[in-house]
Amino acid sequence: MSGHNKWSTIKHKKGAADAKRGKIFSRLIKEITIAARMGGGDPDGNPRLRTAVNAARAANMPKDNVERAIKRGTGEIAGAAYEEVIYEGYGPGGVAVMVEALTDNKNRTVADIRHIFDKHSGNLGESGCVAWMFQKRGVIELAGEGLTEDDVMELALEAGAQDIKAEGDTFEITADPADFDAVRSAVEAKGWKIELAEITMIPQNTVKLEGKKAEQMLKMMDALDDNEDLQKVSANFDISEEEMMRVSA
Repeated sequence: MSGHNKWSTIKHKKGAADAKRGKIFSRLIKEITIAARMGGGDPDGNPRLRTAVNAARAANMPKDNVERAIKRGTGEIAGAAYEEVIYEGYGPGGVAVMVEALTDNKNRTVADIRHIFDKHSGNLGESGCVAWMFQKRGVIELAGEGLTEDDVMELALEAGAQDIKAEGDTFEITADPADFDAVRSAVEAKGWKIELAEITMIPQNTVKLEGKKAEQMLKMMDALDDNEDLQKVSANFDISEEEMMRVSA
């Protein structure tokens, strides 16, 4: 499991996601809106919108919120005009960081993101400086209780997944983004508990961090996570789960 996914899972298990429900809803609404604007308002014919709607359901977002976001995207009701932007740079210890944002004011957003990088011993770089280190993949993390690796592997590979890894008491399934929906649907049909399901950027290599640099990196991740324009952040740090738990305590 990549460092960022491990960090996301720990925060989720500690209840941090629930404490920021309003911010989570805001991000989901933005994603639904732009997905509908780019590919139409029918989730069945728009994979990006379908993924966003599934994430909204998993977060227990009210159905009315989802429908209004779709209508804003299709132009049926008025709403802010969001633009997708990606920022790339380096965190403590040379960690590669990619920040995906949806904003109605690029000047404000880039200033905010640059400030976060600078404050936490990182630096914002040029477009393309770290993107080559990542691959876009669908990631599904399952609670492992009652499951065997053979069970998960058989189902995942039949549904079109690329790989499966046992990680402690969880299983991580990776798939090409085009196959993500099919794999997720197969898992849901089995009734298995999904801890995390998203299309994200997976690093091809990692940078091991310990001590002060690990603490700086995780504080940087928290600061980015608090930014209202940020949708997703991917980073190639490798920090032990024990260290993450200590810093996030």
